[in-house]
Amino acid sequence: MLKKRRLRLTIGILLLMALFTAPFLTPFQNYLTIPNEIVTFNNQSPIEVPKIKGNITVEATSSDMMTPSSIDTEFYAEKPGKSQLVYKLAGLPIKKVNVSILDDLKVVPGGQSIGVRLQTLGVLVVGHHIVNGNNGAASPGEDANIKVGDIILKINGQDIQQVEDVKPLVTKAGEKKSSLELTVKRGKETFETTLKPIQSKQDQAYQIGLYIRDSAAGIGTMTFYDPRSKKYGALGHVISDMDTKKPIEIHNGSIVKSTITSIEKGQNGSPGEKQASFSIKDDALGTITKNSPFGVFGVLDQGIKNGIKDKPLPIALSHEVKEGPAKILTVVDGEEVESFDVEVINSVPQKYPATKGMIIQVTDKKLLDKTGGIVQGMSGSPIIQDGKVIGAVTHVFVNDSTSGYGVHIEWMMQEAGINIYKEEEKAG
Repeated sequence: MLKKRRLRLTIGILLLMALFTAPFLTPFQNYLTIPNEIVTFNNQSPIEVPKIKGNITVEATSSDMMTPSSIDTEFYAEKPGKSQLVYKLAGLPIKKVNVSILDDLKVVPGGQSIGVRLQTLGVLVVGHHIVNGNNGAASPGEDANIKVGDIILKINGQDIQQVEDVKPLVTKAGEKKSSLELTVKRGKETFETTLKPIQSKQDQAYQIGLYIRDSAAGIGTMTFYDPRSKKYGALGHVISDMDTKKPIEIHNGSIVKSTITSIEKGQNGSPGEKQASFSIKDDALGTITKNSPFGVFGVLDQGIKNGIKDKPLPIALSHEVKEGPAKILTVVDGEEVESFDVEVINSVPQKYPATKGMIIQVTDKKLLDKTGGIVQGMSGSPIIQDGKVIGAVTHVFVNDSTSGYGVHIEWMMQEAGINIYKEEEKAG
């Protein structure tokens, strides 16, 4: 009996050792927040983080930034935000089996630099301010329990689609000494609240004490498009508002051609950035219909070419990706797409969609000399291995700008609404 107990104890210890010495752990959806580590983000610049021992990985920074556009100065003012450091816990890898790709499935890899313009659903609240009125100072928005990150959908029953829709209603209500009835969305909930404008002593205009925004613009990289459906995927990660740090809920959006004008080289602790120019007035390459954790997705209005790999390529599922040499397609000068060497350091077979499935390291001397590694604006650059599209660059490591995360192409194509599996072998 004693021997059996010792045997069970030994087996238990061995299982625990195996659990905590797994060579690579795939992320899952739970997060551990370190409560006392408060940092300031400035244009989503990466931050230094303390070294942590054990099976906890430090969250890398997104390689793209969305900035506000279509700004109304009465309602919007840019302010650096604050956020808690978040550390992602890890779970054990699960190998995917009995799943195969449609025989004729191929996509055209991207690599092109694109300009992205998003129109939010309603108007997004990005801050509060005090209005100095004749009867004292107050913040009507705060008094109405409106918080940063809320979305104003309607005012007095009228749909609000842009900042310009708000001011006439505020002025009209102020002149009539009446209140505004607001329909507000907070997360998944929608509620009604009442807000009374205050006339400012400074300029005599009626104000509601809220900074709001209706659109955002930035740059990224095209990942792929399906030549049959014209559906595409880009960026490889969600686009979040720079002030609220929350994903932007889109009403509509578009992508256009973008030209890289210069590169701010990355260094350890401070990844670099692509500087680019584009015009929303240019003919759109396509629409944006979805902004998800796996990127932005939509349909192309016109064909696009990268000039070096314009023929459709097969894709690899997550369990088919292997450690070793690969290439990424991206732009570092003008509009020319180039191919650069990288190394897949680790890739995790994933049974369920996850945004960080592989770790890559830039090995190409030309790219290292030019950019220092992975830089902002490179998100979405397709990763190609053995003639197959395997994923896209998404994040850069804070303390090592040569390395970062990639997302498997399998999940991006699912998000784009493209069927990739053989019907008879769909796995649960």
